[in-house]
Amino acid sequence: MAGTNQTPTEYIQHHLQNLTFGRHPEHGWSMAHSAEEASEMGFWAIHLDTMGWSIGLGIIFLLVFRKAGKLATTGVPSGLQNFVELMVEFVDNSVKETFHGKSRLIAPLSLTIFCWVFLMNLMDLVPVDFLPMLAQKVGGFFGADPQHVYFKVVPTTDVNATLGMSLSVFALVIFYTIRAKGFTGFIGDLTLHPFNTPNKLLQALFVPINFVLEAVTLLAKPVSLGLRLFGNLYAGELIFILIAIIGLWQLPLHFTWAVFHLLVITLQAFIFMMLTIVYLSMAVEQH
Repeated sequence: MAGTNQTPTEYIQHHLQNLTFGRHPEHGWSMAHSAEEASEMGFWAIHLDTMGWSIGLGIIFLLVFRKAGKLATTGVPSGLQNFVELMVEFVDNSVKETFHGKSRLIAPLSLTIFCWVFLMNLMDLVPVDFLPMLAQKVGGFFGADPQHVYFKVVPTTDVNATLGMSLSVFALVIFYTIRAKGFTGFIGDLTLHPFNTPNKLLQALFVPINFVLEAVTLLAKPVSLGLRLFGNLYAGELIFILIAIIGLWQLPLHFTWAVFHLLVITLQAFIFMMLTIVYLSMAVEQH
């Protein structure tokens, strides 16, 4: 933490390390005490901080919108009702302008994505030392070495979280494509485009070429969707950490970057939502 005997490199590495639980080849099921131990735990290790914050923020979103729905009135609306209605109308208009199919799921899904991703991004504005230091104090109270207590508070700076969301969107794209066009239509999208000809022999020759091109395009969607969000938020968090190293003069720089970062936070949530709508709209379009 700032003000300790850590070198700048150790300070940055400590802030970028997740609180990891998994099965270590030597220690069995335990918390990772270093980045090396976390790596040795393999694929099935769990980032407890990412899971905790993402689930917790999702619950907060549901509770706030549920409360607004229960307290909704046709009379003079409250500030919360105005905010929720504004968000719902904004997302609903975005879906109507972009999604060209018929589905009762797309609008609620888009609203959830935008608000959930925004809340996870918003954690980037919490001072970088505050929650990690609090976690160290709690860990020290239970006998843990504070230097081995890691705590990342921005779920979208964890590529596991962003790729997990993008893979969920990818699964929906596959589902909607098959539902709208059938399995044969899905295979046709992968093999009959972009090169198409009425000549059956030539078309047969184009099938493997089309499949390679369309498969790459299809698989690039979840990868680009997840990595775009991760890259922007990870870079923003890293800048906050670098500013914190300065010490006494960090406050003006923190404020300046936080004001600019508000735009990044909102824009990345909007982009993730809009790309989801676009991908699902492309899945149901008939060629």
